[in-house]
Amino acid sequence: MTRAATRLPLVGLALLVAACSDDDGQRRRALGATPGFSDLMRVADPVRGGRLFGPCAACHTVRAGAGDRNGPGLFDVVGKPPGENSRRFGYTAALRSLGGVWSPERLDVWLTAPATMVPGTSMGFPGIPDPLDRADLIAYLQTLSAGGSGRSPPSSAAR
Repeated sequence: MTRAATRLPLVGLALLVAACSDDDGQRRRALGATPGFSDLMRVADPVRGGRLFGPCAACHTVRAGAGDRNGPGLFDVVGKPPGENSRRFGYTAALRSLGGVWSPERLDVWLTAPATMVPGTSMGFPGIPDPLDRADLIAYLQTLSAGGSGRSPPSSAAR
């Protein structure tokens, strides 16, 4: 079993713990039962997204020029074409042929179930079932660029 695969069960636990904050409960109540993606992104918390990113750091880096691990570096990934964020990472043909760009909406679909969106992907992560967790993570990813929102990611996630 790969090192990354042994950490996957920890992802679910980390997401569960992160989802238990008081602010999170208030945001969920304000959103109602079936919020749309734009509603979720309106209340998305990039700092919480940075905490949720913690387990992702087992495979991905987030600093400019930090390179790749088992997965590609994610600095400046939002707005880039799939399979082109790293020149060194060995993306699958399935991901490289996807086309388009990593928009927040597309990242939401990807983070829900990567292998469903792109059969043949090498990403062994099962996905994030909670829409607010995904929105927070996407908001965090949006801060990871030279022209980002200016909000600094938490130091523990910025590896």
